[in-house]
Amino acid sequence: QRKNLTLFFSIGLLTSWGTALLGVRLYWMGNKPPSFSNSDNPAADSDSFLTRTLTFFYLPTKNLWLLLCPDTLSFDWSMDAVPLLKAVSDWRNLHTVAFYAGLLLLAYFSLKGSSSQRECNGKTVMNGKQNANGHSCHSEMEYKTLEVKSSFASKEENGIKKHEMQKPQLPSTENVVILSLSLLIMPFVPATNLFFYVGFVIAERVLYVPSMGFCLLVTVGVRALYVKAQKRFLKNLVFCSTAALIVFYGLKTVVRNGDWQNEEMLYRSGIKVNPAKAWGNLGNVLKSQSKISEAESAYRNALYYRSNMADMLYNLGLLLQENSRFSEALHYYKLAIGSRPTLASAYLNTGIILMNQGKTEEARRTFLKCSEIPDENLKDPHAHKSSVTSCLYNLGKLFHEQGHYEDALMVYKEAIQKMPRQFAPQSLYNMMGEAYMRMSRLPEAERWYVESLRSKSDHIPAHLTYGKLLALTYFVKAIQLDPTKGNCYMHYGMFQID
Repeated sequence: QRKNLTLFFSIGLLTSWGTALLGVRLYWMGNKPPSFSNSDNPAADSDSFLTRTLTFFYLPTKNLWLLLCPDTLSFDWSMDAVPLLKAVSDWRNLHTVAFYAGLLLLAYFSLKGSSSQRECNGKTVMNGKQNANGHSCHSEMEYKTLEVKSSFASKEENGIKKHEMQKPQLPSTENVVILSLSLLIMPFVPATNLFFYVGFVIAERVLYVPSMGFCLLVTVGVRALYVKAQKRFLKNLVFCSTAALIVFYGLKTVVRNGDWQNEEMLYRSGIKVNPAKAWGNLGNVLKSQSKISEAESAYRNALYYRSNMADMLYNLGLLLQENSRFSEALHYYKLAIGSRPTLASAYLNTGIILMNQGKTEEARRTFLKCSEIPDENLKDPHAHKSSVTSCLYNLGKLFHEQGHYEDALMVYKEAIQKMPRQFAPQSLYNMMGEAYMRMSRLPEAERWYVESLRSKSDHIPAHLTYGKLLALTYFVKAIQLDPTKGNCYMHYGMFQID
């Protein structure tokens, strides 16, 4: 009873801590489940119940195959890396049936063998105690333990102390199998989409703890084969096969470590599993290395496999824009917006190109549309808010250049309200000061120039515009002191011309 009380206390403590952590995590996410794009987990986004069911039942089978034969590994298994199972006739369903049948059989025999009641020679015994005929029932491990105990008993008769002869007993095979299955299954359950959808199809990182149970299970199986092998040749065969397995797994580890030496090698290794994602990431790496033509080729390869990737369309457009290929860049930005209408950065760069091409009205509509994008269900809310703020800043500049200073100020104020913490506001504050200065509202202009310099003390445009404001203030003051002096007007006029 004391042992059971400790067990229940431990289980209760683990359950309480787990519930508390999940509650805090849910609260931190705004009491909403996480949202993922359809490319992260295509099965979860499928409208067909049959497709979702067959695919989710198959994915653990695929994970087991990665443990058993990790011949193909990838840094990312999203998108179409594992094609959806859309029909019962898909041959991969046979793997699913075999996997769950084997798992149930293994669990059944393990639980049956570890039962506290066992039958031996037609008599029931409890925990290995002697039955009515004087015989006892033991598992294979217990026989080994009995042999050790009998040898120790003979030594005890020769004067060896009892506490020196006691050795720790090995756990039974059934208990090891149960432990292996627990390590294999329980840590993997949250990744099965059983309780909630996850943001991946297969993630090799979630197999770290289950691999411990898998290795234990393989070890128990190899030991059982070795013990049951009667001939010396078979024992040697089991031993050599196990040694070869360890060597091959070790070689695979060495080869895989080479793929993780740098980002470029890692992404190249994933092309055969997830070509769209691998080529796209490889393009980013090549671009950072100033390999422009290779990066463009990588982006185009990614779009060949998956033409509607908004991020990839945007990255290709950005690459083309940075190389002054504005018409092509504009084309890909518009494709990115069509693929993901909430991609604020694509609107921003589209508007900037249109402004530079003199298409002010089209640029104005683009910036306005960007500012109206809702802040819900976004992939990167912080980057989105920064892009929206930049769109409003450029829209204000557009109004400013057209002489609509009141409209520019309204847009600037809206940008300040939507501005995220990480946004650098010095240019925005400086332009507000400029608008107020153009409207001859000098105190407000001075206030925003000071705010600009306070946010970034070495912001040169703010120093220049603030200097003009101070000069203008003193010219006006000089005229106010003696309105009859023409010299003051002359200097003031020259300043205005400059």
